[in-house]
Amino acid sequence: MRIFLLVLGLSLPGWPQLVPRVAVIEIYGARRVSPERIRKLLGVREGEPLPPSKAAVEERLESLPEVVQARLEAVCCADGGAILYVGIEEKNAPHFTFRYPARANLSLPAPIVEAYRGFLLAVEQAARRGDFAEDLSQGYALASDPAVRAFQERFRELAAQHLAVLREVLRKSMHNDQRAIAAYVIGYQPRARGVVEDLQYAMQDADEGVRANAMRALSAIAVLARREPDLGLRVEPTWFVELLNSIVWSDRYRAAEALVNLTEDRNPRILQLIRERALDSLVEMARWKVLNHALPAFLLLGRIAEWPEDRIHQAWSQGDRDSLIALFARK
Repeated sequence: MRIFLLVLGLSLPGWPQLVPRVAVIEIYGARRVSPERIRKLLGVREGEPLPPSKAAVEERLESLPEVVQARLEAVCCADGGAILYVGIEEKNAPHFTFRYPARANLSLPAPIVEAYRGFLLAVEQAARRGDFAEDLSQGYALASDPAVRAFQERFRELAAQHLAVLREVLRKSMHNDQRAIAAYVIGYQPRARGVVEDLQYAMQDADEGVRANAMRALSAIAVLARREPDLGLRVEPTWFVELLNSIVWSDRYRAAEALVNLTEDRNPRILQLIRERALDSLVEMARWKVLNHALPAFLLLGRIAEWPEDRIHQAWSQGDRDSLIALFARK
């Protein structure tokens, strides 16, 4: 029996002793299969505990003739419970092929691994206090929480000292956790030659933790690239756009977050690519009940619609999502 992973900003190890209840169920990727059929096969409703077997539920959903693959992901938190995201990939739907890693038995130096473990604990403690604020202006994340920020400042030093090792582990290690740590830490050297390319390579990794950390790092680098164009940093949008169609919730959410940064200047090429490749996915994401999860997709829809930023934010603050979504929703 596989264990659900609660995602709290960053992927955190372990699972609470008490199985949380389901506060919200969100279904995405289903175009031909009705939500009613999917909910019936889920075998769980809002207010009930998470199902004991993630794999068993996914297998039931995959028994539907229209469904190629199903994915359940429990994410923290809404109204004291988990948000259960149900991803559906139907036949002939957009499909993202991930790159499986090389098989080299490579690990990072102990100081990097120990710092990252301490960092995760600090992030968890900050999250429990509701402190999620970050500054991305330097091209990497610096948290407002002093304990988290101290580890991130340490990552700058470690990335400078071990850049070659980070790069090798990210591309060649057989260990998912080591590649994921490398993807996060290498982002603290955004100006170093080849780091952007390394991270875009990691976005195609078969492990979702590696992809998530790579997207976080590239999202911050996109902020720096816009602030200091003379640096010549170029973050390509292609993989972010494709991951908006992913069956994995964290892929979709992180990709949308990054694309908000990449489209800050309303680049028409990027906005057109999103419209052509992932408009339906954005529409369903913008409808998600958990507001902070829906916001990045809503912002992107507003930019595609050529709404001014103040109009987008006004509609959002007034709880009027429908007027924007209706411009794109298929009848």
